[in-house]
Parts: sequence; structure tokens; C-alpha cells
Amino acid sequence: MMKRLLLYIYFITPIMMLSCSDDDSFSSDSAYRISFSADTISLDTVFSTVPTSTYSFSVYNRNSKGLHINKIRLKRGNQTGYRVNVDGVYLDNASGSQAYDFDIRKNDSIRVFVELTPSFNNADMPKLVSDDIVFTLESGVEQSVNLRAYSWDAQMFDSLIITRDSVMETEKPVLVRKGIKIDSTATLTIKYPTKIYFHNGAGIDVYGRLIVCGQPVQGGDVVLRGDRTDRMFSYLPYDRISGQWRGIRIYPSSSGNVITGADIHSSEYGIICDSAAYNPDETRLAVHYSTIHNCKGAGILAFNSFVHISDTQISNTLGDCLAVYGGRTEVVFSTLAQFYPFSADRGMALNFADHYNGHPYPTEALVCYNTLITGYAKDVINGSLRDTVNVASYAFVNSIIRTPEIKDTIEIKHFVDCIFETPEDSIQGKEHFINIDETNMIYNFHLQEKSPARGRAYLFPGEYPLDRDYRLRGNFPDIGCFQYNEEDKDGENKH
Repeated sequence: MMKRLLLYIYFITPIMMLSCSDDDSFSSDSAYRISFSADTISLDTVFSTVPTSTYSFSVYNRNSKGLHINKIRLKRGNQTGYRVNVDGVYLDNASGSQAYDFDIRKNDSIRVFVELTPSFNNADMPKLVSDDIVFTLESGVEQSVNLRAYSWDAQMFDSLIITRDSVMETEKPVLVRKGIKIDSTATLTIKYPTKIYFHNGAGIDVYGRLIVCGQPVQGGDVVLRGDRTDRMFSYLPYDRISGQWRGIRIYPSSSGNVITGADIHSSEYGIICDSAAYNPDETRLAVHYSTIHNCKGAGILAFNSFVHISDTQISNTLGDCLAVYGGRTEVVFSTLAQFYPFSADRGMALNFADHYNGHPYPTEALVCYNTLITGYAKDVINGSLRDTVNVASYAFVNSIIRTPEIKDTIEIKHFVDCIFETPEDSIQGKEHFINIDETNMIYNFHLQEKSPARGRAYLFPGEYPLDRDYRLRGNFPDIGCFQYNEEDKDGENKH
């Protein structure tokens, strides 16, 4: 037995040595090349002086022999702000941003990690920041991967506290890390072309008054969004993911807030109006020509407030798109579209009640004119009024509502010239709109040509002449915030 074992070892050892020798065989043949998982690494648009997320790519040796890389370097050295780590080895900027002696065995690979902290550009527009990672093989062959990003100078604030009437109007992006607070005696006016990028957890706390003034042209919105400009996946920017920043909160001391021409998206919540003493003569929150989209909570949540919403899109919220408890709510020529993609436990498109968590919130009125209310579920509206004396306090007029048909009594008319949308209808839910792409999170809530919302709205002579895009509605207006137009077919979510 021992003799056989010795013979086995005698014969197998040379074979193993030969195999190891073959695995360790390296070539300096100039015909051999390395390959990359990507020839260009794009970091998109980033803010000056702010470190980016980490990007990575692989370097492959798909040859029959191992390859030795003499040197890996950044072509422009330490001049661009890129930082590179190759297989655990940092390209030291103090040593010319280079490192030496890397081996890649046959059919093996190494991983490269890239970050960037760009310098200030001293320019209003984004500036290209480009460099190359150069790989010099033992054969002398040089190969490279291009690094590209656009660096944008931003006005950066940690905490911004508004103690007196102020106007924010700038072409440079505004980056806010901890939030904006508007004191009870102050008004903050935000004008187009301002874009505010909020860090995770940051938002606007309104104790005084907030005025947002977009420009009355298509694309003239004041933009409020999260500060992540990178991607979760190659096809999915973080800007399309909900919960990137906190949202706008209106406290009891605040009233007279007017938001016109705003694009508020991908937040924890859109706007919350805390409960305050109800004043029927003062609109606490007015929202016109705006979009509130893709929130992790509610789009608009209001307690005991006079809220007016017109020509506005509120869409895709894990909570309710619009939830109002008590007070007075007017919704005119708007679109409430509940197509939140991440959870089947999403809220309603519209939720209204005269009570909340056991507390009464008397409802003066809720009225919806010419409004398109739809979504995934069979029923996207919930109304709960315990006040049996004031049961006439809500009405839907010339609207499309996705809920089982409700028959009015002779005495009380809650639904006037409305279309009750059901799953059996030939056109319903997603089919109203140009594009509902849940995979890529791309939405276009402009109307399809075949939507029954076309031409069915009530004409208010001299009032609400323009749609969300500031286009004339004409004599045959459509239900919802958008008037049908053949040019609205590009597949993107147009604000």
C-alpha cells in the first residue's frame, strides 16, 4: 500500500508542478492586451468640493498567459481631484498619482475604484473634469480608461435660517445640508431659475411664509430635490428614488403660503400643513402650476387648513397623494395619480375626513372640479365624515374618479357630471397617460389622445385659462392638469 502511494506521489507531483508552472507563466508579448468592463467611467454631474460616491470597474486578462503591469497612473497626476485605488493599492497623489507592479493571471481580473472631489470652477455652468487611468504593460503597450464628470459650483449652506424677508434667485445650484428654517416674522421668496438640492434629512421648516415663483413658461420651475446626482443602478438615478430629502413642513404659526411653478420630487413627503386655528377667509396654502411627485409619505397632508390646489400634478406617493383632515379644500384642474411603484400598500390618491386619530377636524368643504383622480387600485378615494349634519360638505364636479359608482340621493348631489372609472372600462388607470414605466421610474402624466378626460372639463369663463405647462386650454378643456397636445410623447416626465 505504501509503495503504491509513493508511486502515485512520484508521478503526480511533476504534473502538479507543471500545472502550477503553467498558471504562473507570464508573457511580455505586445500582442497581448488587457480589457475593461467599461472604457469610460462617467460620474455624471457633481458639485464642486463635494466628494462623489465610489465608482468601480474591472480589468480583465482574457489571455492564455499572465500579464505584468509595470505601472498604473493618472495621466494628469493630482491636477483633477480624482482618487484611484487599484486592487487595494492607492495611486498616491503625492507620488505623481501612480503605482507599480501589478500581476493579473490568465483569466483573472483586478478591481479599480474611483472617486472625485472637484475644485471650484469659478463659472456659472458645469465644467468637464476629465482624466485617464493609464495602464503600462511589461511589453510597453499602454491602454487607458477615461474618467469624466461635470463639476458644478454650488452655493453651499449647512443650516440656512431666514430671520427677515429674503429673496433667493440664482442660476447656481443651492446645496443645503441640514435645512432651511423660515422664522415666524419672515417671508422667503424663491424665484426661478433657483434649484435647491437638499441633503438626506434636510428640508424647509416654515414658521413664517414661503413664496415660490416659477416662471410662467414650460420648464420654468423652481426645483426642490435631493442632492444625490449619482445612480443607484446604471439605468436608475437616485433622483428617481423617493425619500432623498425631507420635504416642506408648514407649522401652526404659518399662513399665506403660495407655491407657483414648483417641481418638488423624491422627498420623504411633499408638503405638510400642521393643524392651526382655522380661518375661512385666508388661504393657508395655495399650490398652482406645480408638480409633487414620488414621495415616501404623502404628497400634500393638511390639517384644519384652507388649501387651494389648481393646475397641479400630485403623483406616486407611498402615503396618500392628497390627504386633508378638516378645513376647506379646493382642487381645480389637477391630476392625482397614484402609481407608486415600490409597495402594494400605497395610500389613496385622495383621502379626506373630519377626524384623525380620535380628534375631530370639522370639514367646511372639499370640492374637486375638472380633476383626474386615478391609480393602480380599484378604488383610490377614501372619504370618512362622521358629521351627519354636514354631509353636504364635499362635491366632485366634471371629474374622473376611480372608485365604484356612487348613487346620489335626490336631496344631496355629491357627484355632478362625473365619470366613475372602473377596472372594466376600456380606458382606465395607466392608459390615460403617455408613459408609466415602473421599471425605469420614468413617468409622463400628459394625456393620451384616447383618454376620456379629453374635452370633458367645465369651462370657467376667464378663469384657469392655462394648463400645467402654461398652454391655453381653449374652449374645450380637458380634465386634469394637462391639456392634450400631440407634442407630449417623448416618454419623459415633463414638468
